This record gives sequence, C-alpha cells and structure tokens, in this order.
Amino acid sequence: MNRSLSPRCPRRHQRGVGLIEVMIAVLVLAIGMLGLAALQAITLKNTGSSASRTQATIQIYSMMDIIRADRSNLGAYNTNIYADGDGTGDPGTMAGWLDALKTTVAPDAKGRVICNADTMTCSVGVQWSDARATGGSDTPVDISITSQL
Repeated sequence: MNRSLSPRCPRRHQRGVGLIEVMIAVLVLAIGMLGLAALQAITLKNTGSSASRTQATIQIYSMMDIIRADRSNLGAYNTNIYADGDGTGDPGTMAGWLDALKTTVAPDAKGRVICNADTMTCSVGVQWSDARATGGSDTPVDISITSQL
C-alpha cells in the first residue's frame, strides 16, 4: 500500500505577507508612541500649572501668618483690589509679599487682602495668568482663602 503524502490541498507559496504584517505592526507602534508623546506633553503642562497653584497657596498662607502676627493693625493690609509689587518691599511686609508673588508664582502675579476688623476675618487672594491651565486663554487664575484670625 503506497499512499501519497501530498496534502489534499496543494500548498501555495505566500510571498510578501510577512512584510505587510511587519509594516502594520510598525504603524501601530508608531501611533502608540505618538500617543505617549502627547501624554507626556500634557503631563508637563499640568505639572507647571500645579506648581504655580501650589506656590500661590503657600504665599497666601504666608500673608495670613504676617497678618496674624500684627492683628492690631488689620487696616494696613487692606488692598481691596489686586495690587502689584514694585520690587522694593522688605520680607515680612505687604510690599515684600507682593514682590515674592512675582518670583514664586508668576511674573504677572498680583495679590489682594481684604480684612474686616469687626469680625476679625481676612480674605487673601492671588491672581495670575496661567495660559497652560486655561488652554491659552487670557482669563486669569484666582485663588483666595478666607480665615478668621
């Protein structure tokens, strides 16, 4: 009994299929790498923005500590509007705090203090332009904290 070892279907030689599969795999990998690059760019943008917000919060609490140390002179700290520093303030003063905002938060940062001597409450705020967080918008970011002294 002599059986033929040939398959029922004849073999066909496939040429170039391996190359197409490799090209598709490289394309999928390239798209994945572009996605990772975009994710990294967004992460860096958000990290810078959160650093500014953290510094603003630290500066607000710093001003609150300055006011608490001089409770008898609450009216001297009122600005009622966002004010700029002029670069000549001493540390531990209102002018020094406004100057510190420009070096720690953002070059265009402004500060505001509103104190009420009757209720012994103060609201301290910082405002600056953060185009990274607002998607390129000129709308300023504003962080305020109100505390009873």
